Amino acid sequence: MPQAFYRRRLPHLQCDDRQHFVTFCTDRRWILPERVRRIVLECCLHDNGAKFDLRVAIVMPDHVHMIFTPLVNQQEMEIYSLGEIMDAVKGASAHRVNKALGRKGTVWQAESFDHVLRSSESLDAKIAYLLENPVRAGLVGNWAEYPWLWRKAFVNPFAPA
Repeated sequence: MPQAFYRRRLPHLQCDDRQHFVTFCTDRRWILPERVRRIVLECCLHDNGAKFDLRVAIVMPDHVHMIFTPLVNQQEMEIYSLGEIMDAVKGASAHRVNKALGRKGTVWQAESFDHVLRSSESLDAKIAYLLENPVRAGLVGNWAEYPWLWRKAFVNPFAPA
């Protein structure tokens, strides 16, 4: 399984055909106004199916979590890099957030935390953990009530039609 590695301040390891858990935070842990959290979620969803296969995205007040698998760039015949994916999400969302708020300046910290989910880790357990994030933070009583969350619908191929 090919692995790509790049470094800013933190090391970033990418494994093709594997789920990646990514977290990125606002600059100085600035609290995103509620009215722009939808914009950030839309930017997380923008390249779903094109650059990555998104499983879950959640926009918290000062950070974002995503779980996705990078896809193949059909023009280059290479897997999209984490750097390329994150630059697109963070760049577009920062531009749109600043425009919506009539402000200029940094929205996101330069670095993102990323982790390749090992085969021994349960994807369902990691997704459940993320879905409970707004509940643990006291923002909602049930994760389904949280408006800035998206998860891929699971279709059970063994369920009766």
